[in-house]
Amino acid sequence: MEFHMKDVGFYTETPYGRLDVAGDEAYGFRPYQLLVASVAVCSGGVLRKVLEKMRMTIEDIHIATDVERNKEEADRVQVIKVHFTIKGVNLDEKKIHKAMELTRKNCSMVQSVIGKIDIIETFEIASK
Repeated sequence: MEFHMKDVGFYTETPYGRLDVAGDEAYGFRPYQLLVASVAVCSGGVLRKVLEKMRMTIEDIHIATDVERNKEEADRVQVIKVHFTIKGVNLDEKKIHKAMELTRKNCSMVQSVIGKIDIIETFEIASK
């Protein structure tokens, strides 16, 4: 990726459109938002694949995040909580627990930050 400077922040062009990144949310995504999004969406994508390989029918996965930052250490991201609400047919809670373990081991973004950022992943099964 290549980034180009603008008045406030930077931007890059992707096949999906322009991505603006800036420390001020009025001018683009904040860097920490992209970090959190990368962890959450990578985990969600891996979880979906694992659940499908386990032959579970998934209708939807909603991902909610919460972030804790350490103001005394350059406002660094210290904890990312990722909560999955999974909707599907005949979902097996024990299999989902196993899928969560496999997801953590196979998500490249989670593996990239382990040891620096605590990733806490939880789930619930949505009622119909």
